Amino acid sequence: MNATIDPGEVEFSAIRAQGPGGQNVNKVSCAVHLRFDVGASSLPEAIKERLLALSDQRITQAGVVVLKAQQSRSLEQNKEDALRRLQELVDSVAVLPTIRRATKPTRGSQRRRLDSKTKSGQTKAMRGKVSE
Repeated sequence: MNATIDPGEVEFSAIRAQGPGGQNVNKVSCAVHLRFDVGASSLPEAIKERLLALSDQRITQAGVVVLKAQQSRSLEQNKEDALRRLQELVDSVAVLPTIRRATKPTRGSQRRRLDSKTKSGQTKAMRGKVSE
């Protein structure tokens, strides 16, 4: 399932970045908070359910994904980084997990397993004290 995010559904807000950077950090708001409301988005319902079922700290109780991007000194690059990370999050949920089907071990594998257990038991039995 290919789910692309409509940029019109994403809300950006510029904030001041944290960490070192001196005067530039103190006066320029180049970090970005991205907010994406999963419930109101145009994503398919199956992807919405799996996205909301994630136990991810970036998803609020109200179903809003909040990402913070502050790697770059450029506002545009931080926006692109946040959008890319949001798309990666949606893509990770879009892939359906494979269903595990229970199978029985073959008769040969069961026999080999029991033979190895018997052999190791015999090896351990030979470790006893030697009586003269």
